[in-house]
Order: sequence, then C-alpha cells, then structure tokens
Amino acid sequence: MAYTVPPAPTGPVGSQCCVCKVELSVCGQNLLDRDVTSKSDPFCVLFMEVNGKWVELDRTETAVNNLNPAFAKKFIVDYHFEEVQKLKFALFDQDKSSMQLYEHDFLGEFSCTLGMIVSSKKITRTLLLGNGKPAGKGMITIAAQELSDNRVITLSMAGRKLDKKDLFGKSDPFLEFYKPGDDGKWMLVHRTEVIKYTLDPVWKPFTVPLVSLCDGDVEKLVKVMCYDYDSDGGHDFIGEFQTTVARMCEVQDALPLELECINPKKQKKKKNYKNSGIIIIKSCKITRDFSFLDYILGGCQLMFTVGIDFTASNGNPRDPSSLHYINPMGTNEYLSALWAVGQIIQDYDSDKMFPALGFGAQLPPDWKVSHEFAINFNPTNPFCSGVEGIVQAYSACLPHIRFYGPTNFSPIVNHVARFAAQATQQQAASQYFILLIITDGVISDMDETRHAVVQASKLPMSIIIVGVGNADFAAMEFLDGDSRVLRSHTGEEAARDIVQFVPFRDFRSAPKETLAKAVLAELPQQVVQYFKQKNLPPINSEPA
Repeated sequence: MAYTVPPAPTGPVGSQCCVCKVELSVCGQNLLDRDVTSKSDPFCVLFMEVNGKWVELDRTETAVNNLNPAFAKKFIVDYHFEEVQKLKFALFDQDKSSMQLYEHDFLGEFSCTLGMIVSSKKITRTLLLGNGKPAGKGMITIAAQELSDNRVITLSMAGRKLDKKDLFGKSDPFLEFYKPGDDGKWMLVHRTEVIKYTLDPVWKPFTVPLVSLCDGDVEKLVKVMCYDYDSDGGHDFIGEFQTTVARMCEVQDALPLELECINPKKQKKKKNYKNSGIIIIKSCKITRDFSFLDYILGGCQLMFTVGIDFTASNGNPRDPSSLHYINPMGTNEYLSALWAVGQIIQDYDSDKMFPALGFGAQLPPDWKVSHEFAINFNPTNPFCSGVEGIVQAYSACLPHIRFYGPTNFSPIVNHVARFAAQATQQQAASQYFILLIITDGVISDMDETRHAVVQASKLPMSIIIVGVGNADFAAMEFLDGDSRVLRSHTGEEAARDIVQFVPFRDFRSAPKETLAKAVLAELPQQVVQYFKQKNLPPINSEPA
C-alpha cells in the first residue's frame, strides 16, 4: 500500500468524547538487516484506520545500527471502548533524511485493534511483509499503559478555638484549598461546606483527585485558608497555613495532625499573638479511583453471551419479509446487531469462545418449545469460536427449527446470571458478564424478566437488548432504567442500572459503528460501578 505523510491534523482522530489516553511502548526483535555495511537503522510509524484509510499518527526516533530496538518515544492514543480502533505498526530502515516513507526500506508491519492490545496489556507478534509473509524472524512487542494518575485523596478536617468573627454569635467557618498555578498565583482547588455557629467545626470528609490538589506531587505546597462565611459574599478571613500532602499523610489514627491557623496581619500587629485557632487533620488517605481501563489492563475478561429470538412473529426465515431472512448480501438485522457489538467485545475475551443461545423455537426431534437452547445444538458445549462462529451456527440452525413462542427472556437472563453468581467469589476484578439479547418484540414473561434483571443487578453482569423490526418496544424501555429505577413485581429495586436497550430501526441508515457506540456507551461505567460497589481492585493493581 502507499504510505504518505498525513496533512496537518485539524483535530483529534475519532470522536470528540475521549475516555482516556493510552501510552504504547514499542520494541523490535530480530529485524531484517537492510544495510550492506552495517545493521538497519529502524524507526516505527503508527497508523490508525480512519474512514477506510490508514492515517499516520506519529513516529518514533531512529535507533541507529540496531536490529533489536527499544524505542524511547511512546505513542499516545485516545482510547474509545465502544469503537473498533484499527492500528498498524510499520517499521522502516532509515536511509535518507526524507519524510516520505517510500524512500526508506520496509522492515515489516503488524496490524491489530487497540482493544486487543489493552486487553492483553502486552503483545508480541510476527512482523509481516506486504505479501503477508513473515519478515524474516522479525517480531514486534507492544505494551499499553493508561496515561492518568488515578489516585484520590480523602481528608477529614476539624477546627478548634477559631477566632470569633461575628458580633452577636460565633463564626461560620469554611476552608479553601489552593495549589500554586503555572503563573505563580494560588489556584483554588476545593472549598468545604460551611459549619454554622461554631468555633470548633468538624467538616465532612471529602475526596478530590490527587492531580487536582497537588498535580500528583505529594511534596508540592498546598495552602489552606479559613474564612467566616457571610451571606453577602464578604467572607471574613480567619487564618491560613501551608503544608504538603506528604505531611498530611503522616496522620496516625490515634494522633491527628494539628496545624496553627495564622492571620499574618494580626501576627504583625500583636506581639503576644499566638494563632487564630488550630486546624486538625483527623485523617488523610490516598487510594486509587480505578477506571474501566485499569480493570481491563489488570486482566479483567468480558464474558460475552448472545441470546437470539426465534419466535414466530419474526416470520418464516425463507420469506424475504422475515427478520431472519438472510439477504443476498449475507446479512439481516440480527446479524448486523451481532457484528456491531460482537466485533468490539471479542477483543476483551482471551479464548474468544462465546455461548450462543436461542429462545422461542420448537426443536427437533420431538418439537418441544425451548426458551434456552444452544444454537449449535450442543447443550454441553454451546460455545462458538468468535463472532464468525456465532454467525455460522446461527445460519446453520435456521432450517432445522420451527419458530414458535412465547417471547420469554427470563430463562436466558437467569442462565447467564448463574455463571455471574459463581464469579462473585472472586477476590479481584477478573470476570464481568455481558448478555446481548436480539429480539423482535414484546416480552411475554415481563414479571419474571423484571425479577431476573433485579437479581442480576447484584452480579457482575450487564444486559444489552437490541430490538429489530418495527414492533412496540415500550417494555424494553421500561427495563432500561435510565429514567427511573427498575423494580421487580414484588417491589424490590435494582441495585444498579444494568440494561441498555437500543432499537435497531434508529440506526438502519447510519454507519454500522454508530450502533456499536450507542449500545456500548454505558458498559464501561457499569463495569466500574459494580467492582467499586464490591470494593474489588484490578487483578494486578499497584498500591496507592
């Protein structure tokens, strides 16, 4: 293919809503030797696929005379879970000072998705030439790291014998925290609540990102100012002090840290001035506020299951009006939904073996209706290899079943919930289950399904429902608790919102990536919310 230098970037590649940034480190091993008198001088170029074309994002430095380079320059890429982000790493031997890649000898390339890299944290793969053959014994190793300081600091503060500022009562004290800005001026970071009518306030504990409070540097000075609140905005200054996070972290449970609150003007005027009160740091803890990417990089696997609706309302699959009719292009709305979601999720499951279940059909040989059957007709091993395997099993099963009914969701929800319940024994965030249900219509067992979803909300599990066809999907909207908390028929509330419903008809004329974004938008926060509620760290997390 032709490699060209990209035009000057006009904005970030991909959507504007970035989850976070990932740093990619690249090493090469046993690269081809293209130089006659010395070894190759390799450099690596990173491309991302944008609208079907490879666009250059960045280049490393050149490693002179080195067939096993470890590049110091890192690639920084915006990470979007809900997108397939295709990357290509191409290595070249620098021959001239030209920016044109065709002027340099090609040493091999490797293509993958960003999801594949972050789900493995580190991958080593064979470099390929343009004809698809190995580039000698050349290998590439790519390691991913999230570029964010996820530490947060939780402070519990109190005051004692603060100066009285109100004529007819005591003070109404609050605290303000400042850090030095780039311009040398103090920058407000946090303000506590006001405690009314007291000289001995006890403020509520509060949590702020460590980056906000001190730019992540525990030795950086922090200024704390104490004021007496006035409703007209003219707050009276009580006093101030400066400290560091490192000093505040010296607090022991039994021994709080006491710091004098000083009013410099009073200090200058009064010879016997001691202080304007004491500010007490009762506790100071630094912990990690883990992100979705922290859990994935830590080794958490997303366990994917598909449930497909084979009820009679879909129509005869041999009839072109049927929702299960596979058109000459080899697709239908069921397959489009499956590809949109599956091609993203499959990067986050190491064995890529996915159970695929059907419901609402009569099965041979006795033609009994089933609401939970393996579409590969192997009940002891319902697993399909990758999304392609699910597609093949789906196409193969269509001629051998009879579409029937009713549309019962609860058996499949409970099926996945049984496995998710076993995963609640985990000591760290190792597994999270995702059930994709593709359906054409109204739920027959609404009470049982509501109950099943409410129970599943306590488990490491999320449910994605894609509605195909033009039916009334009001019941699906009801299960998706975006606007109200879902309750079971007995009145029990869902522990959290785990259902995301999307009608396929809203995306028929949109690019296929748009459906995936809508369907998977809430999943990262659902994963994080569950593991935080259960206080489960990533498998390989570092202490704060």
